[in-house]
Amino acid sequence: MQIQPFTVGMLSTNCYVVNCPETKEAIIIDPGFDVSHEAEQIVRYVDKSTLKVRLIVNTHGHADHIRGDAALKTEYNVPVCIHVYDAPCLDGLGDGVSPANVLLEDGALLKFGQMTLKVMHTPGHTLGGISLVGDKLVFTGDTLFAGGIGRTDFAGGSDRDMKCSLEKLLCLPNNYVVYPGHGGFSTIGEEKRVNPFLRWL
Repeated sequence: MQIQPFTVGMLSTNCYVVNCPETKEAIIIDPGFDVSHEAEQIVRYVDKSTLKVRLIVNTHGHADHIRGDAALKTEYNVPVCIHVYDAPCLDGLGDGVSPANVLLEDGALLKFGQMTLKVMHTPGHTLGGISLVGDKLVFTGDTLFAGGIGRTDFAGGSDRDMKCSLEKLLCLPNNYVVYPGHGGFSTIGEEKRVNPFLRWL
C-alpha cells in the first residue's frame, strides 16, 4: 500500500491518497482543501502516478475534512463515502460538499485493487467518526493524534464514546502506524507510551 499525504486547508488537515501498487487503484481520504491550488496538486499527483481513483472517503463530517469532496467527485466520477451517522453533514452545505453516495458502517470493507481497509466506527469527536484499518496501519481521522486526541466538545461529541473508541484503537498491535487527521505520524505503541490523554483509559 502506497500512501501520499497532503496538508490542506486552513486547519492543516492531512489528506491521503492511498493506492495499490500492483493495480494503481486508489482512494482519497479526507480532501479538506478550500483553495483550488490544493486540489490541483492532488490531481497532478494522481495523474503523474497514473492512478485510478475509485473512492473518496471521509473519516467524519467536519468541514475541514470534506470541503474538497465535490471537486474530486466531479474530477474522477467516483462515490463519496462516510459513516451513516455523519452523512447529514454532507447535505445542503453548498459549494465544495457533495452528498454521500456510500453510507459506511462498522466492519465495512473498502477495496481498491488488492488492498483492503476495514472501517472501525470510532465516535467521540463526531457521532459517525471512523478509523480505517489496514495491514500494519490505521487512519484515525480526528480520534487519535500523535500526542493527542480529538475534541469532544463539538455537536455529536462524547467523552464516553471517545474513551471507548480509543480503547478499540489501542487493541491494535503496537507496530501499527497511525496516520491521523492532523499532525505527524506515530505508532500505536508510541501513543501508549507517551500520549498524556491516554492515561485515563
